[in-house]
Amino acid sequence: MRRRILLAGALATVLAAGTACGTGGSDDAADGSVEQLTIYTARDKKVTDFVVERFTQQYPEYQGKVEILNIGAQEILERVRAEKANPQADVWWGGTQQGLSAGASEDLLESWQPTFAEKMDDQYKDAEGRWFGEILLPEVIMYNNEALTPEQAPKDWDDLLDAEWKDKIIIRDVAASGTMRSIYASMIQRLSPDGSNPQPGYDWLKRLDANTGSYAANPADLYLKMSRQQGVISAWNLQDVLLQANQSNMPFGYVMPTSGAPVLVDGLGKVKGGNSDGAEKFIEFLFDDSLRADLARDYFQIPAVEIADQPQWLAELGLQPMDVDWDVIGEKETEWINHWNSQIKNQG
Repeated sequence: MRRRILLAGALATVLAAGTACGTGGSDDAADGSVEQLTIYTARDKKVTDFVVERFTQQYPEYQGKVEILNIGAQEILERVRAEKANPQADVWWGGTQQGLSAGASEDLLESWQPTFAEKMDDQYKDAEGRWFGEILLPEVIMYNNEALTPEQAPKDWDDLLDAEWKDKIIIRDVAASGTMRSIYASMIQRLSPDGSNPQPGYDWLKRLDANTGSYAANPADLYLKMSRQQGVISAWNLQDVLLQANQSNMPFGYVMPTSGAPVLVDGLGKVKGGNSDGAEKFIEFLFDDSLRADLARDYFQIPAVEIADQPQWLAELGLQPMDVDWDVIGEKETEWINHWNSQIKNQG
């Protein structure tokens, strides 16, 4: 059984609720118990706590053997990439289609065929079984509903450039966030469908930067600043807006942009060289029909596989997808975001 060499302190503050201290997967072979399961995830902590609790109820042998590291989707890719020679994670849970595709092309993810794969549309999974879409994430305009009424909030992406929103916009720092990278790349690609001329998109993002009062270091920082009205507008994913509003009583509302919302395929994969048995068991569990229904109802997830018990909020969503070419974004995203980070951020 492989021994883990976890980066010092990396998981110290992010262990899932119920994770026991002092024992690791490498010391469990003698008594026949399961190996430790380490999961890198971009999911909200409320979701990961709920899922891990349900998982360990069904598989009590994993009680105290699941470690969760909650970080941004882009950070997961960079960490798994850096650890390729000595994998520290078993499951990559929460990543954009383009990020997971990059991981697959770099041989970071293991190919397999779970039981749920045959029920999934081909557009939501890797052809070689290296990653699978779990949820669909519409990207929307978020606003503080104590500061603005629905009528006052911007109705479409271009409205964010209006002078009335000068210094009233807060954006989650883009480079480390799969959500923000996808939103910004979508704004560029809609103005250059084949990706050959990003300049109109760069100009658009420079105008958005001029209206941006600050960049939040992480989602928690974004929510705090928005709730304190240090800014009253942002761009973010629908699921997290609804989670914060309904479970944390944050004063957040959302607008479905009239020109459409980029809809990400957000998925997961089994890290190559990791604890394969534990990873497969966890991923199969995530696609249990009952769990998927609970996550849709209580955690506002739009599942990538059809569920029979669809909650009312989802049935009435009225989703308007933007026409986005994710293949173009997958090819160009790194170049575009690097340019934004070095040439546009804080220079508008």
